[in-house]
Amino acid sequence: MSGHSGKVLILGADGFIGRHLAFGLRAAGWQVVASARRCGRLARMGFETLEADLAAPEAATVDFWQGRLEGVTHIVNAAGVLSASEGVAEAVHVRAPGAVYEAMGDDARGVLISAVGIDDSETGFARHRREGEAVALAHGIVPLRAGLVLGETSYGGSSLARGLAALPVVMPVVGQGDQPFNPVHAADLTRAVAHLLVHPVEGVQEIGGPEVVTQAEMLQALRRWLGLSAVPVLRLPVWLCRGMGRMGDAMRLGPISLTAVRQLEAGVLAEPSAAVRDMPEGPRGFSEFSGARPAGTQDLWHARLYLMRPVLRVVLAVLWLASGVIGLILPAAEFLPLIEGSGVTDWLAIGFARLGGVADLAIAGALLRGWRPKLMAGVQAAMVLGYTVAFSVLAPVLWLLPLGGLLKNLPVLALIAVVYVLEEER
Repeated sequence: MSGHSGKVLILGADGFIGRHLAFGLRAAGWQVVASARRCGRLARMGFETLEADLAAPEAATVDFWQGRLEGVTHIVNAAGVLSASEGVAEAVHVRAPGAVYEAMGDDARGVLISAVGIDDSETGFARHRREGEAVALAHGIVPLRAGLVLGETSYGGSSLARGLAALPVVMPVVGQGDQPFNPVHAADLTRAVAHLLVHPVEGVQEIGGPEVVTQAEMLQALRRWLGLSAVPVLRLPVWLCRGMGRMGDAMRLGPISLTAVRQLEAGVLAEPSAAVRDMPEGPRGFSEFSGARPAGTQDLWHARLYLMRPVLRVVLAVLWLASGVIGLILPAAEFLPLIEGSGVTDWLAIGFARLGGVADLAIAGALLRGWRPKLMAGVQAAMVLGYTVAFSVLAPVLWLLPLGGLLKNLPVLALIAVVYVLEEER
């Protein structure tokens, strides 16, 4: 990419693609203004930032953006939501970007990162993406539909691909695993964006890599890159995958969603537009870039831990569910002898047991629903610590029980800490 001195605003700069664009364009000489809902980390990475929640009502007004875009000459819109309510999806894909384009005026120039396959889909995501493209075109912004984007880092669907590739014993694929993909590297996508910022074209553009591989071939290549031995391919029935996707939606398990399953069912095949094919340096093929660097320990750890995150959340939910049920239905005669001599009256001990059961069930429900997972990790730690301190005072003998007693709370706290770490994706 040749150097450039323009100032570019990047919406969605804290996402997987957005970060690659921010770093790549900065390296190419652009002045980058990184915009996201939370900009703390982007600021610490050295970027000028503009904090904005595109789902907020004020972000859909021209007044909000005017005065915040001083010196901005170009825009790259990499913001998007895969699974969200109708109002949030419309705000992020249509209303807020439209307000930004309007605030930039008649000289607005830029690129919208869109997605392939939205013309033949009636999902809410596809519909709002098409509406967003129409708004972009009306303001002279070039929609660039990208196929599957991979890179040195991963997030969402690319993290799921690594996780599936790293599973032991078998490697599952959706359906027969013969769906076509032509992945494009994030660095090559960035080069295309930089080219279109300087050399805008008319109409919707599309970018994908020159090499087509099947879903199974792609996962097998990722497994070899991680240095793992080959395992049999497990072809999962589509109906089962759809059921898992619906469960993922209900539990908010991110890339494990019905939308993601449908994408894997059909494959992600992009047909590069003439403007992309004519660039001085075109995208590399999957085989070329997938083996361009060695996999590190962090890559293997991430791949193996990625699908452990929902497993650990479910395990903790079952623990709290069982604890809650026991707290509500266990006869008082079974637990009152444990705190004899503590000075606590029987009615107070029974009340605390029942109240604790209700609290435990509430935690289990929040975990199963995927509600504020990082906050709930803190709540769980506080509850376990509270139980540990209280019973240490009331019945210190519980530390000496043969099967662990209160000692079991120590590995539970460590497990909660691991879940907290795994929930930090950005």
